[in-house]
Amino acid sequence: MNNIRNFCIIAHIDHGKSTLADRLLEITKTVEMRKMKEQLLDQMDLERERGITIKLQPVRMNYKEYVLNLIDTPGHVDFNYEVSRSLAAVEGAVLLVDATKGVQAQTLSNLYLAIDQGLEIIPAVNKIDLPNANVSKTKKEIIHILGYAEEDILEVSGKTGAGVEKLLEKIVEKVPAPKGQSEKPLRALIFDSKYDTYKGVLAYVRIIDGEIRAEEKIYLTAGKIESSVIEVGYFKPELQKTLKLKAGDIGYIATGFKSVVNCRVGDTVTIANCQSQIVSLPGYKEVIPMVYASFYPIEGDDYNVMRDALDKLKLNDAAFTFEPESNQALGRGFRCGFLGMLHLEIIQSRLQREFSFSPTITTPSVVYEVELKNTAEKINPAPSFKALNSSRQATGLSGRCGIKVYSPIELPDPSLIEKIYEPYVKLNIVSPSAYLGSIMEVMQNTRTEYKDTEYIDSERIILTFDCPLTDVIINLHDDLKSASSGYASMNYEIIGYRPYDLVKLDILVAGEKIDAFSRIIPREKSFSEGKRTVEKLKDSIPRQNFQVALQAAIGGKIIARETIKAFRKDVTSKLYGGDVTRKRKLLEKQKKGKKKMKNIGRVAIPSEAFLSVLKR
Repeated sequence: MNNIRNFCIIAHIDHGKSTLADRLLEITKTVEMRKMKEQLLDQMDLERERGITIKLQPVRMNYKEYVLNLIDTPGHVDFNYEVSRSLAAVEGAVLLVDATKGVQAQTLSNLYLAIDQGLEIIPAVNKIDLPNANVSKTKKEIIHILGYAEEDILEVSGKTGAGVEKLLEKIVEKVPAPKGQSEKPLRALIFDSKYDTYKGVLAYVRIIDGEIRAEEKIYLTAGKIESSVIEVGYFKPELQKTLKLKAGDIGYIATGFKSVVNCRVGDTVTIANCQSQIVSLPGYKEVIPMVYASFYPIEGDDYNVMRDALDKLKLNDAAFTFEPESNQALGRGFRCGFLGMLHLEIIQSRLQREFSFSPTITTPSVVYEVELKNTAEKINPAPSFKALNSSRQATGLSGRCGIKVYSPIELPDPSLIEKIYEPYVKLNIVSPSAYLGSIMEVMQNTRTEYKDTEYIDSERIILTFDCPLTDVIINLHDDLKSASSGYASMNYEIIGYRPYDLVKLDILVAGEKIDAFSRIIPREKSFSEGKRTVEKLKDSIPRQNFQVALQAAIGGKIIARETIKAFRKDVTSKLYGGDVTRKRKLLEKQKKGKKKMKNIGRVAIPSEAFLSVLKR
């Protein structure tokens, strides 16, 4: 076990993690040169095209007399929990910083996760071969954050391979060997899982204690489920079968489970008859979706085909959830839960590529918590509501009676509501100081609470805010990029729920409430949002043979109105003479007909009208 070194590479998106991993594979001769290609560890076409790591990938390398287990991690905030469990599976981390961009938001986020896990951190400046690389400035930023001596910060180029051999030497020297005992009962940490058609669910594991062989019975302590092991092996990076995995190893267990839901990230694996003797590994928690959006097939006949497609996507992604729903505007569809906006984009892209589906997507929203008054009509609290109270002591939530609200339709009657809570995040923005004014202007248009400004050096700053999650996910990222000419980066973490004066905005078309347009918004923005929505609908809904009233309402109070004028047929055009009463008689008849049509007529809302309201 003394010759094993387990480490991962952490960095901001597009700082060169996967390219550096390619050079490590080349130098250690893990992959033959004829099989090498760019971003070898990124298995999905989507990852190669976008230049980002979506799914972490482990690989086992041999260097001199050492065994090196590398985990190439995703950098995006959406996959924060998976990164934290990957860090729990290793003893060291290579902190990679782009010499052309310097320290960015997710560099800091992943660094703090590594420090929390007590890992040995090896800082390295990447892309030193580029003409616009500023190595000395990047080193100063790392020194300011970590306090390392300048000579301890390595210079590498993932593209040319410069300095990579020295990095390998540093990993062998600095990263401690794993601690664990092969004689103890099995304890293994699941840091990822994947569905395989022939072997069932593959659990990516780090063996902490004991050992595991094929055909042994295993037990998952959090999932409380048993199974027989089909095979065990290493990642080279393709799967390589072996006789056993022992303490200190990183590899896979073919569990035979039919769904990744049974094999969650952070769970502890042990031998079936030893579960009473072991203590579960710390840090396990259920991954709860933070952002919800509805997917609707464009053709109603595609509903069942789309459900099968979503089922197949869920096989490889335990964090993705969906359930059927319907509304009058778009018909039958699915309400889907995601870890964040990037996760939503990935699922949407995979639906399009792998199943040729381009669904209609509703505005993403977050999960609200509603505290109810102590009325006779009690509603049972949501299971997770009390669990959230411990993280919400600062908000003063009493937890008397509460429910989760996933969409505005589920919001109870206002007379039953004591308070509405929305999720808040700690938001970090890293930017050149020259854009401070324009960034603060953007933040003033959101409901943020300014906390702190820290200078990394004379040219770069970190701004810290507390902000509602709903304001972050809608269009803050695009606004920040516009305000900073693309140089600002942001990172956020959930800090709990806080009460706010929120109301449900309803839209009525010809006196009928359309659930698809309902939203939960701050009370102070209700008039402007209501006015904007009815104005958009006026331009989007075609004219009818009767007058159509478009109204925005909060409860029973109308706060904005627009009217779509009716078509008017010239019923008197056929008259060529006679008394004026003939003309009046026809006009009266038309008036009665329109009044009757207004009472019984229904307005068909095209899906284009629904989509136009979503666009800002």
